[in-house]
Amino acid sequence: MRALIDRATKTVEWLVLGLAAIGALIIVVQMVWISYGVFMRYVIGRPDRMVTEATALLLFPVALVGLAYAMREDSYPRVTLLTDALRPGIQKLIALMNGAIMALIGVFFSITTINATIRAFNSGASSEILNWPRYLFWGAAAASLSVFTLYATLRLVQIALSPAPEKEERDGMV
Repeated sequence: MRALIDRATKTVEWLVLGLAAIGALIIVVQMVWISYGVFMRYVIGRPDRMVTEATALLLFPVALVGLAYAMREDSYPRVTLLTDALRPGIQKLIALMNGAIMALIGVFFSITTINATIRAFNSGASSEILNWPRYLFWGAAAASLSVFTLYATLRLVQIALSPAPEKEERDGMV
């Protein structure tokens, strides 16, 4: 069972890395487009209305594509001052509760963004200036959050299947 979960996690990590690469590409596109907008506004004297809307629309998916990658890299802020002083079994319990909260939040937001994607697709809503379909942005968010939820759930199962860490010895004391 543990080997199957580890294999599934490694497979999902490829999706996680792919989403992070897409996020990096979106940021590069935004950087170039914003630079173009600044050039047009201050050098040419003719501001481009599309730059502001495109940047705003692209910020939404780029904010979410890195969620699973941050979890993979253990980059979420965590205060461990108190938990490090607890027994290993309680530390594992806290890690399980933290993982469950992350997975449940992921489920909630996945369902929300999937519903928003479907509603935007059915309504045919588009952005005001660029006329880009809104479901593309909601779809990117839904895909990102779904991968995050899957990855968080797999990590939660890994924590549940792993033994509690042993207490470290410090200065000869346990």
